[in-house]
Amino acid sequence: MSAPSSTASRRSEPGLDDGSAFGFDGADGLLRAWSRGIRPDPDLTVSDWADRHRWLSSRASAEPGRYRTARTPYMREIMDQLSPASPVQRVVFMKAAQIGATETGSCFIGFVMHHAPGPMLAVQPTVELAKRNSRQRIDPLIEESPELRERVKPARSRDAGNTMLSKEFAGGILIMTGANSAVGLRSTPARYIFLDEVDAYPASADEEGDPVSLAEARSLTFAHRRKVFLVSTPTIRGVSRIEREYEASDQRRFFVPCPRCGHRQWLKFERLRWEKGRPETATYHCEGCDQPIAEHHKTAMLETGAWQATTTAADPHTVGYHLSALYSPVGWLSWERIARAWEAAQGSDEAMRAFRNTILGETWMETGEAPDWQRLADRREAWKPGTVPAGGLFLTAGADVQKDRIEVDVWAWGRGLESWLVEHIVFEGGPGDAACWRGLTDLLGRTWLHASGQPMTLARLAVDTGFEASAVYAWARAQGAAQVAPLKGVEGFNRASPVSGPTYVDATLAGKRLRRGARLWTVAVSTFKAETYRFLRQDRPTREEVEAGAPFPQRTIHLPDWADSEWLKQLTAEQLVTVRNRRGFARLEWQKLRERNEALDARVYARAAAWILGADRWSEARWTDLEAQFRCIDEASFGTDKGPAAGTIPGYFTWAERGWLNHLMRLR
Repeated sequence: MSAPSSTASRRSEPGLDDGSAFGFDGADGLLRAWSRGIRPDPDLTVSDWADRHRWLSSRASAEPGRYRTARTPYMREIMDQLSPASPVQRVVFMKAAQIGATETGSCFIGFVMHHAPGPMLAVQPTVELAKRNSRQRIDPLIEESPELRERVKPARSRDAGNTMLSKEFAGGILIMTGANSAVGLRSTPARYIFLDEVDAYPASADEEGDPVSLAEARSLTFAHRRKVFLVSTPTIRGVSRIEREYEASDQRRFFVPCPRCGHRQWLKFERLRWEKGRPETATYHCEGCDQPIAEHHKTAMLETGAWQATTTAADPHTVGYHLSALYSPVGWLSWERIARAWEAAQGSDEAMRAFRNTILGETWMETGEAPDWQRLADRREAWKPGTVPAGGLFLTAGADVQKDRIEVDVWAWGRGLESWLVEHIVFEGGPGDAACWRGLTDLLGRTWLHASGQPMTLARLAVDTGFEASAVYAWARAQGAAQVAPLKGVEGFNRASPVSGPTYVDATLAGKRLRRGARLWTVAVSTFKAETYRFLRQDRPTREEVEAGAPFPQRTIHLPDWADSEWLKQLTAEQLVTVRNRRGFARLEWQKLRERNEALDARVYARAAAWILGADRWSEARWTDLEAQFRCIDEASFGTDKGPAAGTIPGYFTWAERGWLNHLMRLR
């Protein structure tokens, strides 16, 4: 029985005579709903429903028109496991990007609204993404399906039943929220849960715990009738949520037959082969006969493919699926483009990580071995302390608060987030000493001389709250949020959003407790530590190549010759190791190689400050505008052996800075 009649029995008396209490349009509407309610539901699966009732809008799909499960045959079983007739309670899908998983989630939502009404929770990584998904996918889903339009209340200003983040329908409600909102995750019980891109979720929702656990707790009262759909492109091995869930499942793979010998196999990237430098020659080689398979055979292979479990699940009510972009239907991502992406990724850890995550649907093994500090010492460059090399376009600082001192590192950032250490400062006294805080306050108003001769100030200072948080909050509040960002570091990786917030926390000021008195940013410190080590290890041009004008790679970290061995040892004081818990699941953990690590912490905080400023998301035009602000040097002197007149650019006569200036001029 569908929900309207059962819902009616729970309604209060007012409005029963005309159906208004139910959102129906008069008595006729009530009778129609009652008639639908006593009619048995069609025995449809989610895939059957999608093929019969789903239409794709041009707003949300590259292939608008009637939805066809046959276009992505590998999704049929996954959708049908989400149907009420299936005994499965949890469906885990670890997958490559853009293979139809989000559309499957939309079909799941549409099916629930139409044929199996009940409370449903759909979670995106952030509330903002939930709003975007509502506009770009859920609204078109409803608008393009007549059966859904008549069940979902129309959006009206006086009717709260249809808002950006909630959609009421007969017998149920869809609540959409972000994994960063604990309130949204605990708002209501939910029989159905759709958790999208779980690897991009923060480690904790408003410090109340793991968002996935909080969301799944909403469904426990529904016992065997619940359905939970977890979907994500994986991220880093050992910390990936979707990998952990997949490994605990029966680990299904999609087996397809060879068109030559009939051997059934699941597609592996190692068997995609092509002539070096000619990705257009890419073909797949069968495991059985080792003969090449052209891509035009893929359609028939997918149609006759089938999912097979490769192990036994720890939970019999959980099934898990893995799919790479090698299965992408003809007309989407081709084998040629995959081969081309592989060749383009060579030599870049960042590009290779993106390839493994988004194309192969596999986790990336983060290299957490600390760089050799002596090698870093050998690669130091020469510029004066307290001056900003030519490539630096804005400044941030990271302050690490210790018991008897506050250590600050000032970093300059350039295009592509290339960075230079500008100054290392120690304020003696610690958080209990007013003079220490006065020194930090003075730093906010200080200027540093850019290589162009222009003065620069700090764009943002990020300060650690791990020690004497109340003193940090009080000082940060007095300085204002525009220039100071108090930070709380949490372990874990979150590449999509390594910095979250700000959230408001209680603070004590002059002995008085202020509710929501301070703004706090939360930083996934593992993300920035791993990034720092990755770019410290990358290859860079030789001195001769730099003098000839060769550019440094993007995100190069430049260290000055005045950075001593103690500072370099602090920068490389931790390493990433894999540990296993009692259940055998692996996780990554940063462990100290030595006690003092202030330089690494200060670097992480300064990097977080750059993120907060939005530098990771700046457009090309924004970088160009910043560069234009520093072009006040006689351009005729650039690229010459002579260079500008002595004294016009502090520290300019070093080999490294000449390379930076030449590079900067080429960027014009």
